[in-house]
Amino acid sequence: MSRLSRSPQRIGIPLATIGDAFGILPEGHTLSAKEWKQLSSQWREELDRRIHTLVALRDELDGCIGCGCLSRSDCPLRNPGDRLGEHGTGARLLEDD
Repeated sequence: MSRLSRSPQRIGIPLATIGDAFGILPEGHTLSAKEWKQLSSQWREELDRRIHTLVALRDELDGCIGCGCLSRSDCPLRNPGDRLGEHGTGARLLEDD
């Protein structure tokens, strides 16, 4: 695997997606800076979404996470009566669905 294809892989872009992007290029083609910018721009929105999710996770990790334990003082405000449990189990405030 080339160093160029490792860059998107390092940020979590699936290998199949990387392969599809590079698959449209002619065999042995060396990307120009302009071509790389155009190619990599398709992953920017996904990367921005992941960064936003991780920052929110980091900032809320020590508070109520909507797991249903209702043991923290902020649980009644963020998850009164475990209403988030109606949407499934687990840390509902940390999940992205």
